[in-house]
Amino acid sequence: MSAAVTLAAAHGPACRSSSRPDRRPIGRSGTLTALPERPIPPEPTRWSLPDPRDAPDELVGLGADLEPGTLLAAYEHGLFPMRVEESGPLGWWSPDPRGVIPMPGWRGARSLRRSTRRYDVTVDTAFVPVMRGCADPSRPNGWIDEEFIVAYSRLHALGWAHSVEVWGGPEGDAPLLVGGLYGVAIGGLFAAESKFHRARDASKVALAALIERLRVGGGVLLDVQWCTPHLATLGAVEVPREDYLAMLADAVRQAQLRLD
Repeated sequence: MSAAVTLAAAHGPACRSSSRPDRRPIGRSGTLTALPERPIPPEPTRWSLPDPRDAPDELVGLGADLEPGTLLAAYEHGLFPMRVEESGPLGWWSPDPRGVIPMPGWRGARSLRRSTRRYDVTVDTAFVPVMRGCADPSRPNGWIDEEFIVAYSRLHALGWAHSVEVWGGPEGDAPLLVGGLYGVAIGGLFAAESKFHRARDASKVALAALIERLRVGGGVLLDVQWCTPHLATLGAVEVPREDYLAMLADAVRQAQLRLD
């Protein structure tokens, strides 16, 4: 990690969150944010982002900001943000190998297909609650703080970040948010950031729903960052960084995917 470069631009210290994510159950109510028909291009980033091809480690840069233009430029370069440690500096990561889920031929386990019948799935109806579910401080190795929630919510309002929500609860009661995931879509790329569940298989149902929508909506590359043992059971595989960057370059040139 000592090889990571500090990004070239003047910047102040990283913001630190003073609030904790809300762990209360979320019901299907409230006013939805009206998303644009097409994503709105943000102001370009003022940062010079490092080329991950030149990086000897997975942590390739430190600093910068979470402005929409910076986030989009980073994903297009094969980078994603995550703090180096809790309340620590902002790091920009490019794992080698990279975790992806090949979508052609993907098929969930029989038990997962049974689980899908227990839940309702929506898209982009509760983006912030999904992020807060992913940011639950009781989860191990949590890294999503309030600055990230604000930043990705801005990206969502511009039409670049999306959530998949899973609703459940006792029959006859108002549905509760029991799982979901969120990520960033650029062209045919969907960069999955995080998922959570409060009921059995709910996050897996969210992933299955995402893949189904990507297949018909123009998605060609599903990035999951690292191929963890858990994600491997869901079809994730490892690809060398060089191969991933080639796949990425092709994906972001595609027409903008849709999840509706």
